[in-house]
Formats: sequence, structure tokens, C-alpha cells
Amino acid sequence: MPHHTPLISTIVAGIVLAFIFGALANRLRLPPLVGYLVAGIAIGPFTPGFVGDMDLAGELAEIGVILLMFGVGLHFSLDDLLAVKGIAIPGAVAQIVLATLMGIGLAWGIGWPLGEGLIFGLALSVASTVVLLTALQERRLLETRRGQIAVGWLIVEDIAMVLALVLIPAFSGLLGGKGEALTTTQLLTTLALTLGKVVAFVAVMLIVGRRLIPWVLERIASTGNRELFRLGVLAIALGFALGSAYGFGVSFALGAFFAGMILSESELSHRAAEESLPLRDAFAVLFFVSVGMLFDPSILIREPLLVLATVFVIVIGKSLAAAAIVRIFGHPLRTALTISVSLAQIGEFSFILATLGMSLGLLSKTGRDLILAGAILSILLNPLLFGILDRMTPQLKRREGYVPGSLPSPAGVEENPWPPLRDHVILVGFGRVGHLIASVLTEQGRPFIVIEDQPEVVKALRADGIPALYGNAAAPGMLEAANGADARWLLIAIPQVLEAGQIIEHARKLSPQIEVVARAHSSAEMLHLEKHGATHTIMGEREIAEGMASLVLSAATSELSVSAR
Repeated sequence: MPHHTPLISTIVAGIVLAFIFGALANRLRLPPLVGYLVAGIAIGPFTPGFVGDMDLAGELAEIGVILLMFGVGLHFSLDDLLAVKGIAIPGAVAQIVLATLMGIGLAWGIGWPLGEGLIFGLALSVASTVVLLTALQERRLLETRRGQIAVGWLIVEDIAMVLALVLIPAFSGLLGGKGEALTTTQLLTTLALTLGKVVAFVAVMLIVGRRLIPWVLERIASTGNRELFRLGVLAIALGFALGSAYGFGVSFALGAFFAGMILSESELSHRAAEESLPLRDAFAVLFFVSVGMLFDPSILIREPLLVLATVFVIVIGKSLAAAAIVRIFGHPLRTALTISVSLAQIGEFSFILATLGMSLGLLSKTGRDLILAGAILSILLNPLLFGILDRMTPQLKRREGYVPGSLPSPAGVEENPWPPLRDHVILVGFGRVGHLIASVLTEQGRPFIVIEDQPEVVKALRADGIPALYGNAAAPGMLEAANGADARWLLIAIPQVLEAGQIIEHARKLSPQIEVVARAHSSAEMLHLEKHGATHTIMGEREIAEGMASLVLSAATSELSVSAR
């Protein structure tokens, strides 16, 4: 067997170092993605030691983008996309134009030609899919109105970049790069073909895909084979992404997004999201590692002022432009700031544009290095900006007239303040276990409040008059909104033991005397939960075993008593 295995060594080195540096970053109270980027720098060609295969890393990262966009599509219906078209389309176009002009202005100031300035400005104008979606998912904002606008904005940016990638080679000669200048007729023909392909792609996905994708997955689900179902989900995500790219010339990410969005109309969408989650997370990590591999740290020493100017355009200039546009369209300040912070970074399309620009002779090595430096630094700064926004949220809510302590609701879920509960039960999770618990509590007349991260469940509970909060119970402010300080019981019905441990720790800080009951699937999970402060832990398998054994023992006792007579 050959020992030269660049694919295996790149994957292993990337994941192992990402784990080590990610854990270290988490220990230092930094976002784990900082560690992932450092891992990429460590195995990149600009640092000593092992060097990973950059081409392979880029392709692995593309799989991460595909799976992530597929997952977003699973939670994003066509109606949601159409609902935000009024702000997403003009807003994204205006923001791209303004950010590109800022980049051209910076390039003109340092003496670059127009062609290089155009590529540089376009690269600074488009946000990273992975970074934006990761931030929104962590804060459970994807299903909110703000999150939907951000995702719709991102989709418009993706479509605009697809057009740019097709048109830039056609204009290369005119801009001073390689190739001959095309005639007006040739340029219009190229533009018409590109737009025609995008329209054809959307039409095929809506007409054919809407029938084919759910039908295929439902047939697979009917077999009852979980392994085959998981494979079917991956085949749909990757297959439609690849087919869209080769058949219609759109990006992998856009094809995967539409496949997920169409599948979201099926009852199997939640199961599909659950089955694809582990792979989505793993390949998203490889995306950040691949970004780190591209970075040449020497640019920070060679051109520090240009690096700062580039980061300023991305983080400040582009963000202020986006916030102003959203406010002009009449949206609240909190929405404007969420959109602006979400877009205050650049990523995968920027790298593609930089590579294309260099191949056409339109972009210098310094320009590429500045784009990469801007990407790395803006990605590092983005969690800090979201942290600042999180701290500003209470003031922004009060300014917008929110009841203190209330939380953002998903799109379509009305704010429903209820009188503060005391000596009540907080139920985390409303799946099968949570539903049974709620039924018993309702029968007994015990006051309780549910914390759930599925918007449709929250809407149904509120419609039935049951207090329910939308979000992740481990997120800052959630237990406070449920008045955890005055709660008598905390029942954690979710199966995620690590998340449950975080919830318990926070609950203990709010109320040391609260009774906490959590579910576990093994003895190790029981120990973990008890270590974090759980009063009682219940393991389903043990309860079933004891119930079965008690039936056998009671039957045996009855038989002995009958024999004794």
C-alpha cells in the first residue's frame, strides 16, 4: 500500500490540529473557529513543518459549503425567500455596488489599474456563506425575520457572484488582462446566456425538483433503513449541487440550497437535517482550515497599512453601507445591525474571485494576499462583533418597545408576553419525551413554560395557550426569560448531554435550590450530568430494564404464593 496519501494526511492533520487549537481557543474563551484558522496556518505552505495539499483542502471545504447550504435550505421555504425579496434583492445589489466602489477607491489610491481595483472591490463585497450561517445558527436566528433577510441577501450575493465569474473573463481584455476585448454583441450574448441558465436552473428545481426530491426520499424512508436514508440525503445534497454547477453554471452552494429548500416542504425535512448534521459540522471545520492554509502571515509585516485599510472596508465600510440600506427600507435598528454584522466578513467567493483575477492577469500577488488577510482578520473579528451586538440587544429591544426579558421570535411567531411565572416548571425540549411530560403537568395543573428551538412547535404551543420561548436553552438570556431564578423544577428533555450540562450549570447560578431532572443514555452521561449539578438523572434503558424485571419478579412472586396455597 502506498504511503504517500495526501488526501488522508490533509484530512487527518486538519481535523486533529483543528481539534487541538479549537479546544485551546475555547479554553481561552475565544470562538473555536479561531483555532480552526490557526490550524490551517500551521499546515499551510507559509509556515514550517507539515504542509497539507491546498487543492484537496479547498475541495473538501467546498463539500462543507454544499452541506451547510443544504441544511439552511431545509429550514428555509420558498415562501420565506419570496417574503424578503423586497429588501434582499435591492439591498444586496446596492451593498455590492457600494463595497466594490470602496475597494476600487482604495486600489486607485495606491495606484492600481481599474481592472485590479474591480476584482479587489468585488472580492471585498461578498460575505462568507459558512461564517454567516454558522453565526446565525449559533444564535438561533435562522428562522427569525432578521435571519431570513440575511440568508436572502446571501443568496442574491451568490447569484451576483455567479454572474461576475462568467462575465469577468469576457471583459478581461477590456480591463487590461489576458484575452481579447469582446464586441458589444458578444458581451450581450454572454450575459443573456448566463441569465438564461440561472432562470432555467430555478425553473427546473421548482418544477422537476419539487416533485422528484421529496418522492425519492419518501421512497427511501419507507424501507426503514436508516443507513440508506442518510446516504440518500447526502446523495441529494451533493448530487444536485454538482449537477447544478455542471448543467447550469451556478455555484455548488446555490444548487444545494435549492435542493434543501425544496425538501423542506416534506415531512422528512427535520430527519434529513438531523442525519446530515455531523458531516456538515466536520466539513465546515475543514473550510476554516483551508482558509488558514491560504494565508501568508508575512503580508502583515510587508503591508500593514494596506491590511488595515482592507479590513476597514470589509468590517466598517461594508457594514455601515448594509445598515444604512436596511434602515432606508424602514426596518428596525436591531435588524439593520444584525445584517451589517453578519456581512462584516468575506470568504469563499472572495477566494474564487482572487484566483480568477490572478489567472487572467488582472490581480497581483499583493492584491490576493490582501484579500486573504482581510478574510482571515474579518472572520476572526466577526464573533467579537456579534458579541457586542448580543450585549446591545437588551437596549435595542427596549428602544423597539419589547417587553424586558422577552426574546426574539421566529418569523410568523407573534410576541406573546405572559404574567411572570413563579414556583413553576421549566421544560427544555418538546419532542416525544417533552410532549409526554407536558401532558402530565397539564393534567396536574402545574404551571410550566417550554423552551424549544423549533419555530413551528413554539407557534403551536402558544396557540394552545402554553407559555413557550423560542431558542436554545443554553443561549445567554433564555433561562432568565423563563424566570429561572423563581422556578421550582428544571426538566431537561433533550438528548444532547453536552448542551444539557451547560443548561444545568447556568440554572444553578440563577437558582442554587432548583431541582434539576435530566435524561441520559449511558452511565457516563449520568455522571456528566450529575457533575454539572443535576439533582436526578433518568436513563431510559435502565428504567425499561427495571420495569421489565419488576414484571417478571412480581409474576414469579404470584406463582410462588399460588403454589404455597
